[in-house]
Amino acid sequence: MHETVEEMNENADLDNLPFAEYAALMAEIGGEQFRNPDTPKLSFEELVSSGLTFNEIEAEYGEETAINVGIGRDPDCPEWASEDFARARKWMNDNPETVKKLRNMSFNWPAKEWAYIPIDYDILDHFRAAGPGWHKRLNDTLRKAVFGSDDP
Repeated sequence: MHETVEEMNENADLDNLPFAEYAALMAEIGGEQFRNPDTPKLSFEELVSSGLTFNEIEAEYGEETAINVGIGRDPDCPEWASEDFARARKWMNDNPETVKKLRNMSFNWPAKEWAYIPIDYDILDHFRAAGPGWHKRLNDTLRKAVFGSDDP
């Protein structure tokens, strides 16, 4: 059996492993520590492509693996290779004025403030029933009621 995550942290520098290697290692360790022996063992790649939910993966492989599977499933956030970092550094070095402008740029997005107000349960239930993003839908509805438009 592999050593625990704590023992590994003492013996190796996990933070310097590429994500895919780290995630595969955590899935293997998590599977040995948490998995029911009657459940087939899956590799990290198999977990990513499986239809298992976060809770199912967490129960059999631990929270760390469940989080890593979520990251592995995110198509909008691929891991950068060393070539990607080198290309980004080259672009920054070749375009110092643009980089300076970007760093000093202020974005005029609509400011948000957390407001803690009582809202009736039936209204919250209505927005929550549609799933994730209910906060934005509620804000958009208020914006339309007040200003007549969804545009900020």
